[in-house]
Amino acid sequence: MTELRKLWVGSIVVECKNFSEMFTFWKAALGYEARDPPSEDWVVLHDPEGKGPNISLQKVGEGPGPDYRFHFDLYSSAPEEEGQRLVRLGARMLEPFQEGRDFATLQDPDGNPSDVIDTRGFAFGQRAA
Repeated sequence: MTELRKLWVGSIVVECKNFSEMFTFWKAALGYEARDPPSEDWVVLHDPEGKGPNISLQKVGEGPGPDYRFHFDLYSSAPEEEGQRLVRLGARMLEPFQEGRDFATLQDPDGNPSDVIDTRGFAFGQRAA
């Protein structure tokens, strides 16, 4: 019998200055729902299909600094379309898709970077041979 894991990622916490904008943006961007009604400074967003990790948003006094410690890689089989959808939702395009590169870099409303990764040609999350 396989022993149950004792440690796993339950939620990725994103500190944000513009809490309501970030809540609206990430909820729409990922199609996630609030697990419970948001408070003034905290919400846990979850994948309604139960496939992705929770994303928790926590309001802080200052926004992200120049030395960020993480970013989301958002996989997509329609990357250009999804990149433009994120821009319409409030993201800012920092580095668009270019020849020879399989990602574009955007900033969410609080200035946190994310990459939209072109997964065409991927098999089970890995580049196909």
